[in-house]
Amino acid sequence: MVAQSLTRPYPVSIPMVALVSLVPFYIFIAAMMPGRTLHVPELPFDRAVPLQPAWTLVYASLYLFAILLPLFVVHQEEQIRRTALAYLMVWVSAYVCFLLYPTAALRPARVIGEGFGVWSLQFLYSMDPPYNCFPSLHVAHSFVSALTCYRVHRGVGIAAAIGASLIGVSTLFTKQHYVLDVFAGILLAYVAYVVFLRNYPREEIPEHDRRLAPVLALGIIGFIGLVVAGFWVAYRLGGGA
Repeated sequence: MVAQSLTRPYPVSIPMVALVSLVPFYIFIAAMMPGRTLHVPELPFDRAVPLQPAWTLVYASLYLFAILLPLFVVHQEEQIRRTALAYLMVWVSAYVCFLLYPTAALRPARVIGEGFGVWSLQFLYSMDPPYNCFPSLHVAHSFVSALTCYRVHRGVGIAAAIGASLIGVSTLFTKQHYVLDVFAGILLAYVAYVVFLRNYPREEIPEHDRRLAPVLALGIIGFIGLVVAGFWVAYRLGGGA
């Protein structure tokens, strides 16, 4: 009886609760950065990448897609548990790096220009402080989402990985991250995938879930389109050109 209780998988709610409880720490850590010695892991490539405010739409919309996709595509309890553990590994590892190697993004003091992209980037800067750069939690989280969905449906997973790659590019064009942050985020996501997700057997996924995954992904894309349209309406109502 004791042996069975030790080997029985713990409820999926445990890693899920732990995951949710870690979210506020991102803000708490960022609030600790002013006054500390901050690192700038900038390479010549980073200086050569111009600020492109329009990439804010890619940055935000694809990240929302990466957040929502596993919630709708991953249905098996054991895979959900493993996915939550992969996210936990990514977040805890990133938080440790943020504390031990505090970084700052060299963002412009003022975004010059007009239009929806500029307005969106200004909104992003107002919501997200320029700290917690290395590794890119945005990128790592997106790739974990793509890789866990790859276990369900290869096509959806590949499309999500392409989206995650575009998110990585968008972090450079919006000056949210450096290229080293992006590669570190990808590496962190891959390690989490190897530890928790790669050995989850595809045979455990019901055929119904496989067939439904592309439909759900398209539905999420439609929903995100409505969200972007809502932001555009807010921009126009706020006096946007």
